[in-house]
Amino acid sequence: MNSFSVVLSEEIEETYLFDGEKERFDIVLSQLLPDLSRSRIKQLCQDGNAKVDGVIRKASFKVRNGNHIEIEIVPGVLEDLDIKPENIPLEIVYEDEDIVLVNKESGLVVHPGAGIYSGTLVNALAFHFGELTTRGGNLRPGIVHRLDKGTSGLILVAKTDFAHYKLSEQWMAGQVTKVYQALVWGIPEPASGEVITHVGRHPRDRKRMTAEVEGGKRAHSRYKVTDAFPEASRVNVHILTGRTHQIRVHMLHLGYPVIGDSLYGGNRHRHLSKTFEAMPDHPMLHAALLRFAHPRSGETMTFKLEPPKEFKQCELALRTWPS
Repeated sequence: MNSFSVVLSEEIEETYLFDGEKERFDIVLSQLLPDLSRSRIKQLCQDGNAKVDGVIRKASFKVRNGNHIEIEIVPGVLEDLDIKPENIPLEIVYEDEDIVLVNKESGLVVHPGAGIYSGTLVNALAFHFGELTTRGGNLRPGIVHRLDKGTSGLILVAKTDFAHYKLSEQWMAGQVTKVYQALVWGIPEPASGEVITHVGRHPRDRKRMTAEVEGGKRAHSRYKVTDAFPEASRVNVHILTGRTHQIRVHMLHLGYPVIGDSLYGGNRHRHLSKTFEAMPDHPMLHAALLRFAHPRSGETMTFKLEPPKEFKQCELALRTWPS
């Protein structure tokens, strides 16, 4: 039985098993994406949104053991799927006729994608609010921006097309203030500063992004240490751009990975001591502040949110670790 790794989304990797030495690319994709029609599978290949080892391949290409498949989901590819309302509890921070502000729990995926068809924030929104604007696509109703699966905190949702349009304008113009709290290994020197790099897909590990790649997108972050511990610190990170995994990549680039972030070196101290029982299983990253202009009134709105219990427990443990 042969196998190879498959990236279904930015945070999900599965192993595909098959008999023999080779398997047609489109057959593999149909197994991985059972809710897509044959025509959609063909479209994935024709549009270059499915790659083998980083190279665009035809549907007839024969994949083999050790190949790495990457599937990029773009608007239209999954439009065959329907959003099913699911009674998933949501913490509503603010709501009016135009917008909803939600405190997203860590572990909750924002919207469906390849390999994820239920249990997302979008499924919860469909249950609690019914129809939302589909300006961002059928699978992302109301979604103006996103947070990584493991990131908790503030996420803004548009209820109307008008609100979505006006908020998207602000995001594209860089007029929205987004500040995160993070627990990182080490104490950054200097205690405050900024990082400007070009972030893109890692050339060898396609699950990861990197700040050291040619052809990436410009990424700009500012950080400030707000508390220091023996082996770690809490930092505020203000992102001026919104690249995939930007904070996680930038903190690793500086040499201070986010604690609990196994993808970007955040578990580096796990082997040093068994006394740190608060080692989390996801990045200690929280969207703590969001400032924007209300899409209808133009009023500046600022929301702040304390990090969740697991973040505070980890921080408390860091104050006396190692001891």
